[in-house]
Amino acid sequence: MKEPEIDYTAVFQALPGAVALLTPQLFFADVNEEWLRVINRSREHVIGHYMPDDYADQPNHPNAAVARNIEESLRRVTRTGMPETMELQRFDPTDATVRPRAAEARFWSMTNIPVPGPDGRVALLLHRVEEVTELIRARAVALSLQEAMLPAPRTVGRHPVAVRYRPAVGALEVGGDWYDLVDVPGDRLGIAVGDVVGHGLAAASVMGQLRSALSAASRSCGDPARALEILELYARSVVGAENTTVANASIDWNTHRITYSSAGHLPPALLRSDGTVEFLDRATDPPLGACTEYGSRSQATASFTEGALLVLYTDGLVERRDEDIDTGLARLADSLTRHCGAGAEDLADALLTELSSSTGVVGDDTALVIVPL
Repeated sequence: MKEPEIDYTAVFQALPGAVALLTPQLFFADVNEEWLRVINRSREHVIGHYMPDDYADQPNHPNAAVARNIEESLRRVTRTGMPETMELQRFDPTDATVRPRAAEARFWSMTNIPVPGPDGRVALLLHRVEEVTELIRARAVALSLQEAMLPAPRTVGRHPVAVRYRPAVGALEVGGDWYDLVDVPGDRLGIAVGDVVGHGLAAASVMGQLRSALSAASRSCGDPARALEILELYARSVVGAENTTVANASIDWNTHRITYSSAGHLPPALLRSDGTVEFLDRATDPPLGACTEYGSRSQATASFTEGALLVLYTDGLVERRDEDIDTGLARLADSLTRHCGAGAEDLADALLTELSSSTGVVGDDTALVIVPL
């Protein structure tokens, strides 16, 4: 079969998004028509232009910082030969006389890719940009809704609790992570964390429904496994609730015992006063809606002494791409041990700082609850 002749110029023009080719010295070598449309310039004003000259005469302009970010990324790609996806960049309007909507800030996703020459060295840089303003706006709405449905940090009963919710930095949509605190009669405290599959407004809506349902079930029965059984029945009527994971626990300060049950969620961590860490993993069943038939859920207990801390969290705290979950749990246990003796608030801050620093980018939402025992 004869190989077809490929018109690479046509392919370049057909690439999705606005695309530019630059030399390693950051001069524009070629751009597609979408690039010209986005920047509203003619081809003659772009080809051969030195990219760092953008905003060179306006160093204090808000967009000058964006231009510097792009230059730094392109130079890193030239130096390392590795592609790079930049953090989202915000562009402010440059003309106050334009239409009101056009005068709003716009957000762009940018990817820089090295193109090697025959000798293997970087010969060109492919710089692709795509506007994601509408996604950012939708994310802001979903995040506001999600935060409004989560309980505010507070002392539950007479027990202080540290809570954190951190949305993903590297994702355009918020997830369905949530937590709940329930003051149960008899000097008991109910704690739950959960993770709804999916992102955006739909996931935030499902999260709110499930959190409220579990809160009511926990108040009515006080038994973690039974509360999850009730939630399972309710979740079957909620579109998008399938495969939600939940860890549900009840702390009894009179008996010094923790009763817990998990619907496919990561195990709570019990940090004892001597620095040892026990993962409460003896009562784990499938996620909500994962089984076609309804059944009872398992439940287990663990004793504690004064000075211990109970830590519940979602997967954003420990999971990493291309890494076994046991590695993430071991990293969590190590961090807990090293910070043994810290207060709940300080420990929460330390965990979020340390366990995200291995990648530098928060790729998933994180909910975190720490209860001093």
